[in-house]
This record gives sequence, C-alpha cells and structure tokens, in this order.
Amino acid sequence: MSKNLEILVAQLNPVVGDIQGNLALAREAHAEAKARGADLVALSEHFMLGYPAEDLVLKPAAVELSMAAIQRLARDSADGPAILIGAPWREDGALYNSALWLEAGRIRARHDKRELPNYGVFDEKRHYTAGCGPSVVVDFLGARIGLAICEDIWFDRVPRAAKAAGAELLLVPNASPWRRAIQAERAAAFDRWSDLGLPYLFVNQMGGQDELVFDGASYATNSTHGERCGLVGQFATGYANVTFDPSTKQFVGLGNGCAADLEGWAAEYRAAMQGLGDYVRKNRFPGVVLGMSGGIDSAITAAIAADALGPDKVWCVMMPSKYTSSDSLEDAKACAEALGSTYDTINIAPGVGALDQMLAPSFAGKAADTTEENIQSRLRAVTLMALSNKFGHMVVTTGNKSEMAVGYATLYGDMCGGYNALKDFYKTEVFELAKWRNENVPPGALVDSKHVIPERIITKPPSAELREDQKDEDSLPPYPVLDDILRGLVDLEEDVDDILARGHDAATVRRIEHLVYIAEYKRRQAPPGVKVGGKNFGRDRRYPITNRFRDD
Repeated sequence: MSKNLEILVAQLNPVVGDIQGNLALAREAHAEAKARGADLVALSEHFMLGYPAEDLVLKPAAVELSMAAIQRLARDSADGPAILIGAPWREDGALYNSALWLEAGRIRARHDKRELPNYGVFDEKRHYTAGCGPSVVVDFLGARIGLAICEDIWFDRVPRAAKAAGAELLLVPNASPWRRAIQAERAAAFDRWSDLGLPYLFVNQMGGQDELVFDGASYATNSTHGERCGLVGQFATGYANVTFDPSTKQFVGLGNGCAADLEGWAAEYRAAMQGLGDYVRKNRFPGVVLGMSGGIDSAITAAIAADALGPDKVWCVMMPSKYTSSDSLEDAKACAEALGSTYDTINIAPGVGALDQMLAPSFAGKAADTTEENIQSRLRAVTLMALSNKFGHMVVTTGNKSEMAVGYATLYGDMCGGYNALKDFYKTEVFELAKWRNENVPPGALVDSKHVIPERIITKPPSAELREDQKDEDSLPPYPVLDDILRGLVDLEEDVDDILARGHDAATVRRIEHLVYIAEYKRRQAPPGVKVGGKNFGRDRRYPITNRFRDD
C-alpha cells in the first residue's frame, strides 16, 4: 500500500526582477517543507522572475539568471523534498512560461504553458512560445501527477490530455490576478472539464504588482471549483499542508477548516490595500503623502493607505485656498486624526497671488475661467512634489474612475503622483467603500478602529472647491447617472443606443461619450492604480488618443 503524498503549498509574494530575493523565498519554502516532513513543495507560476515580468523577459540576462537560479534550487532537492516552481525557460531559441519539477538534485520534468492568454491585461503571446508535445505526467511516490499552468485550466484541452495520459492529480501553479468577478469566472471556466473527476491543486501568487493584485486564495478540490477548500487564505502569505492518497486518488481531509474568500466591499477594499501597500513597499518608499481636501476621495485614500502601511507612514496635507470651506478644514483634520496619521496645513494663497501677479500682463482683458482653477490644483501638486522630493514620500493621487473617464481632473495637478488606489472605482463605488470602511475593520488593516471617515464627508455634495460655491454637478450629471453611462461606454463597450434604451437623455450620453474620448491623452499620463473591475484604464483598455470616432 502506497503512503500518502504530503504536499506543502507555498503561497508567497515574489517581486518582479528580484531573482535572488525570490530564490531566497523558494529556499525558505523548501526548508519549511522539509521541517514539516512534506514530500513536495509547490510554488506559483513564473515565481523565480516574478509575474507579470512584461518585456523584462525579452532581456536575455533576466531569463538566463532566472534559469541559473532554478538550477541552484534544483541542487537543494537532492535529499528531498521535491519542488514544483514556475520560471521563464529558453530552449532552442524559444522562450516558454514553464513549470519545473525539481527532484533528486536535478530538473526532472518541465511543463511549458500551452494556453497563452492574450487579452485584457495579458500579453503572453508577445513574449512566449506555446508549449507542445505530450502531456507531462510525473510518477512520484505512487501518484501520477499531471502539470498545468494557470490559463491551461481555463480550457479543457490540457486537463483532458493529462487525464488521457494517466494523471490522477493535477498540480497547477498560477499567477491569476484578482478582480471582483474572478471566482465566478473561474467556476465557469474550470467546470468545462469537471466531468473528468480529476483532483487538482490550485497554487496562486499573492501580492500587488503595479496595477494588478493577486489574492492567493490557493485551494485543493477533489471534484469541482464549487467544492474547493481554501488553504492559506485570501490576501495572505503562508504555507498549508495538503494530503493526497494515491490509493483512493483523492485529497484527504478536505472540508475541515477551509479558508473562506472575502466578498463584496471587503474584498475590494482589501485588494486596494494590497495594491497600494505593495507598490510602496516593493519600490522602497518610506511612506506616502497626499492632499487631504476634506472630500471623500482623499479621505478614503488616506484610510486605505493607513490600513495598508500603518498610520505613521501616511502624511496628510491640507492645502487651502480662499475657496476652501471651514467644513472641509474641520473634516480633513478630523479624518487624519481618526486614522492617527500626520496632518499638516500649507496655505497655497500666497502662491496663487504670486502667479496671478506674474500672469496679469498676459491675461489682461480675459475673464477668469478654468485656467485660474487649474492653477490652484497645480500649485498643490508642486507643493506635494516638493515634500516628496525633500522627504522621500511617494505622492498618492486621489481621483476616481468617474473623474478619470471624463477628464474631470487637472493634468499636472490632482493627477500628479505615483499611484492611485481609487483609479478603478467609480464615484458611486467610492461612497459605498467609505460607508463599508466606517462599519468594518478590514482583515490585515493596521488601523484597528471603525468610523475613520467623518460622516459629513460622506453626506455633503462633492466639490473641487476651486471657485465660489462649486459643486461637481455643475459640470457633470448626478454620479448615479454618470456612472451608469460610463459602465456602458467603458466596461461593457456598449453602443450608445444600448445606453439610451435604459432611459438616459440622448444629449447627455453623447456629451459623456465625447468627454471619454477626448480625455484619453490625460489618462495616458495618469499614475497606475489598482485594478478591481473587469476593465480598468491602463493595460485593459487601449484606445487611440487621436480619435474622431463617435457613435452616431
């Protein structure tokens, strides 16, 4: 009778390009597996170089050093346990996204990814050659183990081929980014081959990488995605043991203490924390600085930053002008104090006066307009960038997806910064996120209190406060109307007629469509931000800047 196969799942947070650091993480996982008496340790897709490495994989030295690190790690497997790890691999002039099976001091087997995603945020056909040939099935301690990588199991070709080749268990290293519909999407895809009855282990990367967030959520299942057992948890790093019985061809003990996934606003807030937090940590900033306006966008951004990094690493700066209300001054300070973050005030009125004087001869005879409004926003950006240059903190911008969509933002003003946690949240979603945060402490948050955003910030009408009695609705439709139009135009790529069929005013829809197209040049210059929905501004959506198309 064969012994049970003990597998250690390593759900870790590699850094793109940090080959030595990622090798050290892999060695720590191998040591942990040995200490626990595991037979095999499984790590995620493209682990050694990090994912997505984008055009970094076109640099020969990056691939060569990654492959050399795999060879060194293989030697560590000489006296067990075995290792399954992802890395780029070059052979005969072709570059592959590969999963390497390391055993007895050598590379015993290699599976090259067959299904290369080339949609949304993925460009794998730009970088890799698709694998071919017979399915890779490894005989190991009485079990026949098939290998697949991420997108390979979004279709049924690779799983069915593995089953036909005799696989009794499928091991699947992943670098599968999180988004709000991800579990439903995975269930629909993976159930295409659930009739095989093939148990599989889904080992996913965790952590933020530029605009993408990976939630981990590694799991094991004996049947379908719907009956999965979460192992390490979501938005967490760590290890988990899982046992496979070769005699029954089933995982043993699933269903006991399975980690549940977060849902709704809890998941979206946690994703925003992870994306911003890892961007700051991995790029080695000492903290962040942001303009604290007394409005909802800066308040929720400050909360996300404080929860992710700790309140001591968040510097909130109120920069009032003559149009800043007393309510905004009070609310900004109250929010920063509730978070426990540093709060300072720097009045921009002297700078506005100086620029008015400088420009007066050139502007003679011209009425005041958005030019003067944008000067205020750009002075705030100059102020924040000066603080960033002097003290090293990264400037965080606070614009939301609604504003980015229609260009209701100042280029080189409030768009100036290194990262934007709200970039993929529409304004109506920002309000819901703030309400949720006031009633909950997110998992992993470094601020352990609720009600961190003053209620007046949530209830007062949104305003940029760049002129007297200004309200967002002076320039835009009410946000519920605007956001429904934008979801149709941006996320769903609907025709104007589809949007009009929902009862929207035709002139309003065509105006918003026009604003979306002409703001493309601004979005190209906006900082990166966390992807949470189906289509974010960035890698997901690539429209021409020069573009006369209108849906007439």
